[in-house]
Amino acid sequence: MTDTSSHIQTPAEEYTDGVPLTAEHLLTNRRPEPANGWRRVVWRLSGRRFIPAESAAELERRTLIAQAQIPVATGHHRIAVMSLKGGVGKTTTTAALGNTLASLRGDRVIAVDANPDRGTLGIKVKSETAATIRTLLAEADHIARYADARAFTSQSPARLEVLASDTDPAVSDAFNADDYRTVASLIERYYSICITDCGTGLLHGAMGATLELSDQIVLVSLVAVDGASSAAATLDWLTAHGHADLVKNAIVVLNAVEPRSDVDVDLLERHFGHRCRTVIRVPFDPHLKEGAEVDLVRLRPATRAAYLRLAAAAGQAFSQRPNRGH
Repeated sequence: MTDTSSHIQTPAEEYTDGVPLTAEHLLTNRRPEPANGWRRVVWRLSGRRFIPAESAAELERRTLIAQAQIPVATGHHRIAVMSLKGGVGKTTTTAALGNTLASLRGDRVIAVDANPDRGTLGIKVKSETAATIRTLLAEADHIARYADARAFTSQSPARLEVLASDTDPAVSDAFNADDYRTVASLIERYYSICITDCGTGLLHGAMGATLELSDQIVLVSLVAVDGASSAAATLDWLTAHGHADLVKNAIVVLNAVEPRSDVDVDLLERHFGHRCRTVIRVPFDPHLKEGAEVDLVRLRPATRAAYLRLAAAAGQAFSQRPNRGH
């Protein structure tokens, strides 16, 4: 016999055609002003009185933004951006992810160059200081407030702060695990999110501490046989050295994806999707190929959308409380 008893609808079930029954969606005067497109035309023709409902794509974008804005449950969250192979866009990914998060959030986001050799993260933002991670270490005992830390960073228009590395490789080689722990401890006091641009090796001095302190990793690979093999080998190494949890929660970025490729991108996505939490495809973009400052405004819409998906994927881990010793 069919159960005809009444069902109490839970908040999660209060949807009509996938749209939540909230004032923001039901009351046309509560919808945000359309930025562009046909919805803005209708809005202006109606004398700015009627705002059409958002499309599925717009609703998805709003959801992604909300995920990127998830508060950091622990107060500080560390993301390590890494690759075993150089020249895959690791530093560019660091800057683009950081800029995207910083542009959407109200808290402080910083990117740190932890390359043991001459790092290039500093050129991804207009320089405001000659200070580096080495000079910050030298003054560590005198940093007592945010303004003190800010003197060592440069800030992008999106509000991402960057702590650059030394340009002299001989000096950068001295940056070790203890140095990274000191920097991480300082940054934790004043920033909600720290994105570390790691070196390409897995055995250099700072990498052990970086992985030990990381809450999640972003692994960057080009869509190529050697790049994919290097990325898979990195996951193997991490799993074999006690970082299986980081691998399971990892985000893999397939970078600079061309519209037409001889490599089976779908196969790559399935491979890494089975091993990691999610895979993000970032299309080739002429602005990023310049190798200079990363300006979100100059990116193609598809590229900006890809980095928004990356920021949202990272944001989904902000509410977690990892069982780590930091």
